[in-house]
Amino acid sequence: MKGLSRICFCLSVLLLIGCGKKDPVALPERVSLMYPEQNSACITGLLISDTLSELDFIWSVSANTSEYEVHLKNLLTGATTVHASKTSNVRINLAINVPYSWYVVSKSGATSSTSKSDVWKFYNSGPTIFSHAPFPAEAVSPKNGQVVNAGNLDLSWFAEDVDKDIVAYDLYFGTTSSPPTYKTNIENSFVSNISVNPGATYYWKVITKDAKGNTSSSELLHFKVN
Repeated sequence: MKGLSRICFCLSVLLLIGCGKKDPVALPERVSLMYPEQNSACITGLLISDTLSELDFIWSVSANTSEYEVHLKNLLTGATTVHASKTSNVRINLAINVPYSWYVVSKSGATSSTSKSDVWKFYNSGPTIFSHAPFPAEAVSPKNGQVVNAGNLDLSWFAEDVDKDIVAYDLYFGTTSSPPTYKTNIENSFVSNISVNPGATYYWKVITKDAKGNTSSSELLHFKVN
């Protein structure tokens, strides 16, 4: 009888443990962006006015997802808007002749976890714009807000243009939030051996220029020195 009681007790414990287990919540998967395409000049939007067009954003369907959020950033002003959708597309009104970046966040009502897609850039040129300013340059090194060691360092950046006609860069660099011109008409996307002092904060930005005279400015970047 004692042996039977022990068996019954063990079975009861196993049943309780089994009943307490829950299947793991399936996390929403990240989507693949489809349109507007990466680094493209978008001319297919429906014109609403001389300054606005209506554009369809399209991405792949992701598993375990009940809602999507499109995060759209105006690369000239830095303003970001968020647009919710239950399907894998949404139509958005946006300014013509402006570069944008966008990404999609997959969400689920079953979990607070989300998944973020890649970030793509495009130029909303509209049907009448045939020359596009470069996308604003992005910091490669140092990253914005990074802490670096005193001595000499290289500043490097990355820029693209849908017309593929970037010709030069102007670098503004200094210890004030309105940095002075450091070097103009730089052919490469870097400047080497810049001396930085310990305890200082440096600010910098890059003006990108193309063959047709169009320009764009990066955001104001900064880094600190140990």
